Amino acid sequence: MSIDVKVPVLPESVTDATVATWYKKPGDFVKRDENLVDLETDKVVLEVPAPADGVLESITVESGEVVEANQILGVVKEGEIPAEKAEESVAPKAAAPKADKTTDQSSASEPVESIDTGSAGPAARKMMHENNIDASQVTGSGRGGRITKPDVLSVANTPMEERVPMSRLRQKIADRMVEAQSTAAMLTSFNEVDLKAVMDIRKKYKEEFINKHGIKLGLMSFFVKAATEALKQFPVINASVEGSDVVYHRQQNIGIAVATERGLVVPVLKNTDAMGLADIDGNIRDFAIAGNEGKLTMDDLTGGTFTITNGGTFGSLMSTPILNMPQSAILGMHTIKDRPVVVNGDIVVRPMMYLALTYDHRIIDGKDAVQFLVAVKEMLEDPARMLLNL
Repeated sequence: MSIDVKVPVLPESVTDATVATWYKKPGDFVKRDENLVDLETDKVVLEVPAPADGVLESITVESGEVVEANQILGVVKEGEIPAEKAEESVAPKAAAPKADKTTDQSSASEPVESIDTGSAGPAARKMMHENNIDASQVTGSGRGGRITKPDVLSVANTPMEERVPMSRLRQKIADRMVEAQSTAAMLTSFNEVDLKAVMDIRKKYKEEFINKHGIKLGLMSFFVKAATEALKQFPVINASVEGSDVVYHRQQNIGIAVATERGLVVPVLKNTDAMGLADIDGNIRDFAIAGNEGKLTMDDLTGGTFTITNGGTFGSLMSTPILNMPQSAILGMHTIKDRPVVVNGDIVVRPMMYLALTYDHRIIDGKDAVQFLVAVKEMLEDPARMLLNL
């Protein structure tokens, strides 16, 4: 019996998707629930599993085409998989490029060589097949040795110029950036923070924290807690604009900007007021892994009321972050530099960081923005304030 492989029900607010990568080609054996194809939306990558054991009979929609919910992607002919083929079908490999229509009969009948793409991401896999590059030829620079597109470019014999369409995620990012620039009255205020107290705590409790919680005590968790307390003091920073109304959110849902192979994504920590440092660090770690594997869900990416972005991980000394609409404020962290500062009349060297708060001046006055930033600074310079709710 033949079974249609269909586009699954798409997440709320997503109307269509782009076929990213087929992992099988017609005639390949497939196992039930094995991933056949990746679909890319403007927010997440969806995996479409095989509906049954059998053979992929046909592919009706090729990579790069736009599809909608319940549209037929291909057909699987149900049947038992020969024992010698069962193990081969477990590890997915991207399907070989479709043969040119002008290829003669004899060359078309020749077997297509399979390319081992290893741990490469979707964009890198596509380029490896286009350039006939095996994983053994590429040294992955991503997390855990994951192969990225720049890794493939470094060994590919490519022309000096390349024109590629924007990914769905990149298009969405571009639209959101333009929306923020054209809609909000953005203004940025700056301050600096002495992180000696935070660094001392991390150093003192490093081993004990790992032993108890199984994760490193990170820097971001302190910023999330400081921002959470400051948002409670200045609720307008946690608000958003809807038409002529100001919506005040009673819960602090803080988005953490994460750079992935596909682009920037902002998964959301829900109700950070109820989270401890270990909870925050654990969730951020899980978000980073899921983001690089393209497995973030719509629930992970929605519901944010405030955002923190850390350009310091890439060496940024100072920047003016852009609002993550419809939110009204975003906190920018930057690189930590040892600088001479005056403390109690003495010049000392301290680990200093510049902070930036970009805010929507339509509803947030400069006084509130500056006082919010000062509150974050004071809690980071004296972390006991967060514990005592001061």
